Amino acid sequence: MNLLEKEDLIKVKAEELESASPEEIIRWAVETFPNITFACSFGAEDVVLVDMLQKVSPSTDVFYLDTDFHFKETYETRDVMADKYGLEFVRVSPQISVDEQIQQYGDNLWSVDPNQCCAIRKVEPLTRILSQYEAWITGIRRDQAPTRANSKKVEYDYKFGLVKFNPIADWTSEDVWNYIRANNVVYNPLHDRNFPSIGCEQCTRAVMPGEDPRAGRWSGNEKTECGLHK
Repeated sequence: MNLLEKEDLIKVKAEELESASPEEIIRWAVETFPNITFACSFGAEDVVLVDMLQKVSPSTDVFYLDTDFHFKETYETRDVMADKYGLEFVRVSPQISVDEQIQQYGDNLWSVDPNQCCAIRKVEPLTRILSQYEAWITGIRRDQAPTRANSKKVEYDYKFGLVKFNPIADWTSEDVWNYIRANNVVYNPLHDRNFPSIGCEQCTRAVMPGEDPRAGRWSGNEKTECGLHK
């Protein structure tokens, strides 16, 4: 299927699947694009999609970007989920180690130039892993940020050059937590400590009452996205 054929198919399916359940979208995605993967950050949205994938297509690859800066709770969530589902998460690492980054860019690149840090530890590894696939699944939701408000459930990702599925794009945070509770899904305990959005330890803080749910990410910077999603 060439790019024009994909674009035509995606346009039609984006409309058809707008009212479909996440499970229906996942099923169509894996059947239509068998060479597909899911990007898991171990946040609330992504643990929901891991649970759904295990019910719909347990053989689908699930990867995570190991920045080397995750909270210990994030790694623990990974391990508990791996045991529960018998799942081997694909670990994707940056091309340079933390020590090499410090030698090249200094001790606190995440503070001095967070975009550069994300480019090294997230965007480049993601670009590398996605080059092996025809499509990917993400847990982004439209109400998470203005930059995600126009996300479609099926779209072509021109940045990375493959089809992108956002099965829970229209879900609210309440929808996510209703699913977690109803299905007894493992989740990151930091969510219980006022961390609605969890990234690297250096760039994530707890969110205070009344703040935007993503206020804890890159606090004090204008930065709101790590560069993985347009």
